Amino acid sequence: MGAAFFAPGEAFIDAVTIGLVGNDEDAAVGGSGRGGEQEPPGQKRTGKASFYANHYAGKTMADGTPMKLSSNNAASITLPLGTTARVTNLETGRSAIVTIRDRGPYVRGRIVDLSPATARKIGLERRQGLAKVEVAPLSVPLSDGSVKIMPNAVAMATN
Repeated sequence: MGAAFFAPGEAFIDAVTIGLVGNDEDAAVGGSGRGGEQEPPGQKRTGKASFYANHYAGKTMADGTPMKLSSNNAASITLPLGTTARVTNLETGRSAIVTIRDRGPYVRGRIVDLSPATARKIGLERRQGLAKVEVAPLSVPLSDGSVKIMPNAVAMATN
């Protein structure tokens, strides 16, 4: 399940419903915008983060687990499901560890959707709607079933 997200003042359009998922930025990093193709594992990305609306609580995410608003769930179009990453708010310097369990966001310039609890941890408040973040993968599941542990993953996870 991909989710649609919007910031205060933006019109709500469910890109999945109208079939307009993906964008030029996704194509530039090798993604189709639909989660089928993915960028090379371990690439850091900088962009905007948004967060899940409360009405997504309990809905099934792309990995089959229910959405828990209080957990460390996150959505990415380009990172493989099961990836563990550190998300850092570049305005506050605060960070949190997330697990990619869903697909999205489907809005140009956004690279990750966070659970509300994780958004609060990094200083992204509901009234802001968006924050500029860096997403740095720590461990990435590979197609052969192995897991790639990124250089400096232990140091990044404990800071």
